[in-house]
Amino acid sequence: MFDTLSDRLSATFKSLRGKGRLSEQDIDAAAREIRIALLEADVALPVVRSFIANVKERARGAEVSKALNPAQQVLKIVNEELVSILGGETRRLRFAKTAPTVIMLAGLQGAGKTTLAGKLGYWLKGQGHAPLLVACDLQRPNAVNQLGIVAERAGVGFYGPQPGNGVGDPVQVAKDSVEYARTKQYDIVIVDTAGRLGIDEELMQQAADIRDAVSPDEVLFVVDAMIGQDAVNTAEAFRDGVGFDGVVLSKLDGDARGGAALSIAHVTGKQIMFASNGEKVDDFDAFHPDRMAGRILDMGDMLTLIEQAERTFSQAEAEKMAAKLAKGPKEFTLDDFLAQMEQVRKMGSISKLLGMLPGMGQIKEQINNIDERDVDRTAAIIKSMTPAERQDPTIINGSRRARIAKGSGTEVSAVKNLVERFFEARKMMSRMAQGGGMPGMPGIPGMGGGPGRQKKQVKQAKGKRKSGNPMKRKAEEAAAAARREQAALGGQPDAAGSPFGLPGGAPGEDFELPDEFKKFMK
Repeated sequence: MFDTLSDRLSATFKSLRGKGRLSEQDIDAAAREIRIALLEADVALPVVRSFIANVKERARGAEVSKALNPAQQVLKIVNEELVSILGGETRRLRFAKTAPTVIMLAGLQGAGKTTLAGKLGYWLKGQGHAPLLVACDLQRPNAVNQLGIVAERAGVGFYGPQPGNGVGDPVQVAKDSVEYARTKQYDIVIVDTAGRLGIDEELMQQAADIRDAVSPDEVLFVVDAMIGQDAVNTAEAFRDGVGFDGVVLSKLDGDARGGAALSIAHVTGKQIMFASNGEKVDDFDAFHPDRMAGRILDMGDMLTLIEQAERTFSQAEAEKMAAKLAKGPKEFTLDDFLAQMEQVRKMGSISKLLGMLPGMGQIKEQINNIDERDVDRTAAIIKSMTPAERQDPTIINGSRRARIAKGSGTEVSAVKNLVERFFEARKMMSRMAQGGGMPGMPGIPGMGGGPGRQKKQVKQAKGKRKSGNPMKRKAEEAAAAARREQAALGGQPDAAGSPFGLPGGAPGEDFELPDEFKKFMK
């Protein structure tokens, strides 16, 4: 969603690099480019004015003028101001002192409230709660049935006593759901309310009546992140008419410009709490302003990536795999390779995972063109192998490759490429597990320079070879014997210096340190 904004900001900061000091003209030019980028992203004009004024004021201050790298300092300022307009710190849910906690969802029709109710329930279930979805949208056709299906997919409770389709009292349903949750031991009630195509009195009155009936602990305004500036106007109308405590952005994976996300928290004074960025039930997470700012500025989002890995990967399995790799590369088989690949796949889309890494905006097109089905093809190839072939891929010859390709529905070349990639991956993983690090980095522990290189260096450090001429070799041996005899008598082997590289002198003569070194001997 923020691709265009990220590209413009990256180009702006690139123009500032290499400058030892930023002039007034440089700051004005950078501010102008940032202003254009924000306006093109459909950010509200008052937000843009406030943002640019703060950036220019700080950029002209001492923190930039005295910085060793002014461009990086300006980037830091823009990052901090982006975090500020996105809401500052992460806003957490408030839970009731006595269960159940009631969360009411409000918003326009088509914003994605029903789908988001299921995602929120699934997310809260993962946090150890027992959510109940309540169908209070009795106007939209099949809204009650849809919420029931969503609840089933999310694996959470569902309460929908009224058929809907224009029949039933949503206020009474909401009121009864709280008592039902207490009886059935649900600790969170998520109330899905009706929406309208636009703001009207009936919508506001119904939302206010439900709010008064259940006294929710949190009222979350669900807004479609793709509708641009109208999202801000709708949010202001809901804030004034019904009131809400936080904002949830839906459809954040769309191709809109994202101005609503950057404007809504600043304009309404209510923070964004959650974001939905996909169609699957787990494409949902808490909204972190600092992480979102990092993504916009192509600084990555490593914390979210780490959290997803921690949720997906088993610590015991990771330790088992590390121990296996430490024993030697042959211990790592294609079965292990397949297991690791499937674990990564559980984390989500490969493109999204790569997009969380810093600097990936520079290869955005390649990431977007990644075919997610390649993982399925690789799995099909490995599963078409016999147990012996997975254990020892070196036995895979031409006839075996042809059989595996036929069994997996792929080309023989694909099987060959997979085996070659596996050997390379196994070698790299084994080197990292044993502390070998990256090749080509001698002299640093764990960063290459293995035994072979050390032996080579030792070999180069040896003295001159013996001459092949018998007379010359005899003279060299005599000279060496004379030096050894002189050293045994206490003399210096070389008038130019001692064996330790100290200045030479007559036997028994004291060595005097230079004056500049004497202070270190006190």
